[in-house]
Amino acid sequence: MKFSVLTIFPELFDSFRAHGMIRRALENEKIEIATVQIREFAEGRHRVTDDRPYGGGCGMVMKPEPLAGAIRHAKDRWPTAKTILLTPQGRGFSQKLARELAAEDALILICGRYEGVDERIGFGFVDAEVSIGDFILTGGELAAMVIIDAVSRLIPGVLGGDDSAQKDSFSDHLLEHAHYTRPQDFEGESVPDVLLSGNHAEIEKWRLEASLIRTFLKRRDLLQKRPLSSEETGILREWCREIEKIISP
Repeated sequence: MKFSVLTIFPELFDSFRAHGMIRRALENEKIEIATVQIREFAEGRHRVTDDRPYGGGCGMVMKPEPLAGAIRHAKDRWPTAKTILLTPQGRGFSQKLARELAAEDALILICGRYEGVDERIGFGFVDAEVSIGDFILTGGELAAMVIIDAVSRLIPGVLGGDDSAQKDSFSDHLLEHAHYTRPQDFEGESVPDVLLSGNHAEIEKWRLEASLIRTFLKRRDLLQKRPLSSEETGILREWCREIEKIISP
């Protein structure tokens, strides 16, 4: 998977590329991350990338010419890349969308700044608009890092285990089960006995139930979007019976 990030602050990605999973993925050539300095495509001695909005108003707007030049440059390098504008008006980013993007050969991520980008960039230059949430950021760089991280995890060989990504929270509309490590006892709280039993079938059953409990308590809306398996239905029915025992006079 190839990522091309269009930004006026490419240095923000130096640390991002230098650590953890992303660094290993780059070293193992599972992904490639290129940054394109939008200012290089601006005209004039000062390489200005923004200007006052027509009609007045506060803030500045990113000019279309430098953005168009940067997009064309990225497209020349990776012609099959899907071009994405990071904007609050875009489609909400989710695990489902991350899987869709992971199927692409390459992505061009446009990082806006100021009050936004000239509307005309959306005409013929952008394939999709994406938002990582209903909040305001100073620029699209953090959003680009979020997308690169989430998509990279889905690329075969990036994570240590072949099924690690499939077991993450949201991968199947369930929050992930609780995790424990050494020591066995921590300030009076012990690891559940089943995890020490060595019985893998019982451990998997416990993990599924723990995922269902977490999802029901913290993100009930995820369960409403998900068809339940017969095993999951059985677990929920058992909860209902236990709750009936508690509330029955």
